[in-house]
Amino acid sequence: MAYNIRIVSTYPPRRCGIGTFSRDLATALEHFTGEVGHIRVAAIDRDNGPYRIPVDLTIDQYNPTSWRDTTGHIITRAKQSPNPTVVLLQHEYGLDPDDNGEDGQGTNFIKMAKAFVENGLTTLVYLHTVLDEPDPHQKKVLQDLAEVSDGLVVTTESAINILESPTYSIPHAKLKHIDHGIRMQHRSQFDRLEIKNKYGLENGFLITTLGLLSPGKGIQYGLRGYGKFLNDSCTESQRKRMVYLIAGQCHPEFVKAESGKYYREYLDEINKALTESNLTWCKIKEMQGVDFGEYDVYFLDTFLDEAAFVELYAATNVMLLPYLNMQQISSGILADTLGSGRVAIVTKSLYARELINSNKRCPDGLVVGKYARGMLIDPGEPSIEQIALALDYVVFNQSKRLMMEKQAHQRGYQMRWHNSAWTLLQYVDFIREQKEIVTGRGVKFTREKAAPKFPTKRPPEPSAVAVPPISQTT
Repeated sequence: MAYNIRIVSTYPPRRCGIGTFSRDLATALEHFTGEVGHIRVAAIDRDNGPYRIPVDLTIDQYNPTSWRDTTGHIITRAKQSPNPTVVLLQHEYGLDPDDNGEDGQGTNFIKMAKAFVENGLTTLVYLHTVLDEPDPHQKKVLQDLAEVSDGLVVTTESAINILESPTYSIPHAKLKHIDHGIRMQHRSQFDRLEIKNKYGLENGFLITTLGLLSPGKGIQYGLRGYGKFLNDSCTESQRKRMVYLIAGQCHPEFVKAESGKYYREYLDEINKALTESNLTWCKIKEMQGVDFGEYDVYFLDTFLDEAAFVELYAATNVMLLPYLNMQQISSGILADTLGSGRVAIVTKSLYARELINSNKRCPDGLVVGKYARGMLIDPGEPSIEQIALALDYVVFNQSKRLMMEKQAHQRGYQMRWHNSAWTLLQYVDFIREQKEIVTGRGVKFTREKAAPKFPTKRPPEPSAVAVPPISQTT
């Protein structure tokens, strides 16, 4: 029997990375026509849409009654269908205000999950933030979600380690790792040179930072590192062939916060980085017709739709992601970079260490990831020097850069949305089967004697390869 899928999440046109994730997951699930009946979304909303199918319900994010009413509507509709309903809650603290409207302090997801499970709906919770040092509320929310739901889904194995640790003490049986899906399946989907020719970049080396911008994206450090690379490693003629494209707008909720105070402070910080790095720059609204040899940095000030993302991944030589949040357990941009077969220079977040370095030990300083899928840097001030060295390494060592692209694509191919969606459906089957197994289980024993000690010693893991000082190559 096919499952009806109910997703509770932000959803386009709301500009939110979790909404994009949910849209891509829904699109991937649609291909499994034998396993999936229909897919519907309850969109967590604050701007009154407008929405189209698969969105059929909306939740007013700051209205507690709206959360309760939507929960009731979902349960009623599930009972009216002959197909079993599977609910996928996309949890992020910032989407869950309390009854007084205080962001990040709510328990709406917990109440929803509890009600759904009590009414027979298989309920899984995707966790988009897992903190290794949570405050008491953050800790209890995840513990309660594990208690009342059928399972927690995370996109990194390192998040499972954190959730199993004494910090949360969540049983392993409640946890499941499913890769963050990727947009592109084949490097040949778009020819790099074809896209570069389209925008006059055929003779240029394109360094890109994509996505919604905010102080936590570390753009200020990316600019300084790029400026140092241009000054230290490039001749004047080579400099004219380097392009750093920062594509995307600031998150609209960040722009509006405190009447724009933080946004203005952020712009001042970006302008300071540009000035002190002696970088020339301009702001553009579209790529067509731009002379990309005239400036060092281009800000593509527009919200990127799916077509723009795909083209920019195709044209990019290096993706620069100097993020400041080292607890990040998910990044669609980084996942898509690997899936597109492109080199990432990225800070050592939990997610980056897993994708680029296979969760191996990661020393301080610039690191070429295990299997050379990309390069890892430290966050903040240390990243400036490391970004400059990393760019030198990939720009002037073409054979090594191409090998990185191949290795990145090989890992990314495993993470196609098709594979992630299928893994999710198999996990749903497993959860439902476990519920139906009633007989045949052994008698439960309570330990009364001390447990014997199992051997825990493991052979040492090879450490990541630190990059030695790089001499300039022409």
